[in-house]
Amino acid sequence: MALSIQAEGDADKLSSRTWRGERGEEWSSAQGLESILISIQSLMSSNPYENEPGFEDAKSDHDKKNTADYVAKIRHETLRISIIQRLEDFLGINPDGTLQARPSQGEYQEYEHEESIDDSLPTFEPFKDLFKRRFLWYYDSYLITITEGKAHAKDDLVFAKMPFECSGNGMDGKFRYSELERRLKFIREMLEKETDGWAAEGLNAKKKESGIAANLQRQFEQSVESYKRDDNVTLDLELVDQNPFVWQITYFGRPMTNLDGGLFRIRVSFSPRFPEEQPRVKFETPMFHHRISQNGVVCYFPRRAEDVKSHIEGIIEALEEESPPYDPRTMVNPEAAKLYWGSTDDKKNYNRRLRRAVQRSME
Repeated sequence: MALSIQAEGDADKLSSRTWRGERGEEWSSAQGLESILISIQSLMSSNPYENEPGFEDAKSDHDKKNTADYVAKIRHETLRISIIQRLEDFLGINPDGTLQARPSQGEYQEYEHEESIDDSLPTFEPFKDLFKRRFLWYYDSYLITITEGKAHAKDDLVFAKMPFECSGNGMDGKFRYSELERRLKFIREMLEKETDGWAAEGLNAKKKESGIAANLQRQFEQSVESYKRDDNVTLDLELVDQNPFVWQITYFGRPMTNLDGGLFRIRVSFSPRFPEEQPRVKFETPMFHHRISQNGVVCYFPRRAEDVKSHIEGIIEALEEESPPYDPRTMVNPEAAKLYWGSTDDKKNYNRRLRRAVQRSME
């Protein structure tokens, strides 16, 4: 598949030029950027060494060692540059853990007219919020990668040089997994502080009778009334400290499912920049579930980003799904996912652990 950027009038459009293919292989309007990237990822080799010209069929013992060394340093640098460094840039964190001077978002501001927005405001970053949410989803996986890396490469071990690398075209450096672990944990700490800060910003926005505060208050009231009339779902909604930016969901497990008899508390935190910044959802009730990280972060997909009820429906759907299609995006709890997608005995073990977590939710 060849992708090209075409300009039509004032809008740049991403187009796909493909062969006609069989039924089901054609381009679909349902496909988005993420599905395209996942498709591209599926075509990538787990052995990048053999992608180098002249090394496609390298199978000697020396090549096998080089292969392992090459994968090891790519994994280290991907974690350092593509994940940690990117999030540090978004959060204003220096590699040594100090914080950069940045414009404060501690006080909510609402602009009535475009003319009132000056050039000192932060640059629009369409994927910034997505990066942050996905970091929280996959934090456990990143930690596992670091733990495994530390077991195979001591700190300050120099990267092995590949036979196809040369001056100006190589990947030089050292393994420093202990430093990456410190930076990774600090990023999560800063994201949690940012989420907590939304509550204070939200109260300030409510005090100023802002449009977003009124919108969330209205959506809360509508959701409460809607679920009162819904016999299929049993849940209670509350505002924490009467703050429309912090919702508390008390969800009662649906009868005849693995969640039957459970009582779960879920906290939904909204940014004053919602829906540009999406809610962050966390299970406060300890739970073993393949769509919930060990830290309680819930992986779900709302159908409408601006509609809070759609978010709640997405959360419940993620919890209750019984035979979902395999989706690599949902691998947020590596231990639970390994059991859930494993053998028949693994799946039984998963269900037992899930049921124990449900029973403990009532204790």
